[in-house]
Amino acid sequence: MGSTLPAVAEELLREIKKAFQETSHGIATFSFRLKFIFGPCAVPALDLVDQRSVTRVTAPSGRILYQVLGSSGKLYTCYSSCHFCTCPAFGFSVLQKSESLLCKHILAVYLSQAMGACQELTVSEEQLTSILLAEEEEEG
Repeated sequence: MGSTLPAVAEELLREIKKAFQETSHGIATFSFRLKFIFGPCAVPALDLVDQRSVTRVTAPSGRILYQVLGSSGKLYTCYSSCHFCTCPAFGFSVLQKSESLLCKHILAVYLSQAMGACQELTVSEEQLTSILLAEEEEEG
């Protein structure tokens, strides 16, 4: 989580992380605030976290990206370092229309990070490059 989200969103994600580190209690305590701040993508994002759909992909160089298996069964690549997702909803609702702070996939990444619920996958630099090139081919 960088400085790309409003301070109130950043603070809420920090509170969730702290609560899970200290007590590992459920997310229900935060659901109202999540819905208030992130709107309609909050519940679907929580569903993705519950389904363990978020995978943190790490290469030996330290480069990290996230892959989220969407509810449609499609795999989306998310970059938390620059607050970006490859899904159409991110491109339309976040970038073009500015109707949302983020899509359900990137929120699921942030929640998974805060809750310690990411799957972990270590790949070679070549594999990471293949993942990135595959995304580029799909877009182009």
